[in-house]
Amino acid sequence: MNKIVIFLVLVSIQVQAQKRFVLETGKLNFTSNAVLELISASTDKMVGVVDPVNNQFAFIINIQSFKGFNSKLQQEHFNEKYMETDKFYQATFSGTLIDPIDYHKDGVYKTKAKGNLTIHGKKQSRIISGTVTISKGQMTIESDFTVPLADHDIAIPKIVEQKIATEIFIKLKFFLKEKEGRVN
Repeated sequence: MNKIVIFLVLVSIQVQAQKRFVLETGKLNFTSNAVLELISASTDKMVGVVDPVNNQFAFIINIQSFKGFNSKLQQEHFNEKYMETDKFYQATFSGTLIDPIDYHKDGVYKTKAKGNLTIHGKKQSRIISGTVTISKGQMTIESDFTVPLADHDIAIPKIVEQKIATEIFIKLKFFLKEKEGRVN
């Protein structure tokens, strides 16, 4: 992703010259398990940051980067007909981690993230449960949750309603590293 997007992420959570956790690598998978078809794809194209001072976070996913569809046509339909990635090319989730995490102590923390999930240009307030692991200056975030398509104005035509689930299962694992100073 370009430097403008990273700048916007940092501005959105008001990061100053302090330590924070910056996304190094990650993977996000989605699965649509409908009556007649299983659709699954994943991406590793994302940026993100967690500010331990105020527990705020922001993540951006590049929607066009999803790979692994059953066919090229399925991927084209995903991008053009359903996600409309020419207009809505990214998904975002930003907000606050609401359960306590000791960012200076190695451990595994069950937490909830409360914030705005924006997909297909439609913002929804969500609370998403997950696990944060702190180990030697690194953070791992893992979460499984569902996204109802109707919440984000993603319409499924009647003709394919048995091929696309109305709720999409999301599984993510992000690896962040503690850094100090500004991201360039």
